[in-house]
Amino acid sequence: MVLMFALMQVSKKIPFEDPMVVFYARVVYLVSNVFIFSLYLFARFQINKKNGLYYISTSLVAAKDMSLDIIPNLTTLKYVEPAQPFGGSDKKKLVTTTVKEYDLQQVSSAIRSSFMGIGILLFMHFKLGYTNPLVMQSVLPVKSVFEQKIIQIHVFGKPATGDLKRPFKSAGLFGAASGGEVQTDKKAISQAEKSGSGGAKEE
Repeated sequence: MVLMFALMQVSKKIPFEDPMVVFYARVVYLVSNVFIFSLYLFARFQINKKNGLYYISTSLVAAKDMSLDIIPNLTTLKYVEPAQPFGGSDKKKLVTTTVKEYDLQQVSSAIRSSFMGIGILLFMHFKLGYTNPLVMQSVLPVKSVFEQKIIQIHVFGKPATGDLKRPFKSAGLFGAASGGEVQTDKKAISQAEKSGSGGAKEE
């Protein structure tokens, strides 16, 4: 919030009536998004690169070394998604996938969200004539991508433990607004399996 307020104050002092200022603001926005998508593509490359290998903390080790506490990239991952009242689903869903497919899905979801943000910004800028958002959207998305859990794991090499443990928990109020958090306990998974609410492996 502090950063957003600061950017709002800065954007008010920028002389956007100057066409060259608008041009440079567009260039900065473009560079910002190229950087963001480069991080996502690098994360995707790292995920695919680890296929068939074993991941421990921040290092890759040979599969034959079974004496270490290792987590295969293709390990099955089971969890129960909460009901999505705003997404047209009022029932919980059992998801069975792999670490690799889950991580790839997280990257794809983040990329889709970025494209949506770009679309909204372009509409506001070129159709409605707003220029101030160029400043904010050149900085805030960069901050956001650094905080992405999938980026922290595959780009910055942080271990997938604690807050970075899969499946990821929703941040802040968004988890509650979307119907709650994912469940990974055996009881919830067992109940979902018995009720027949999903269970098919995600592709």
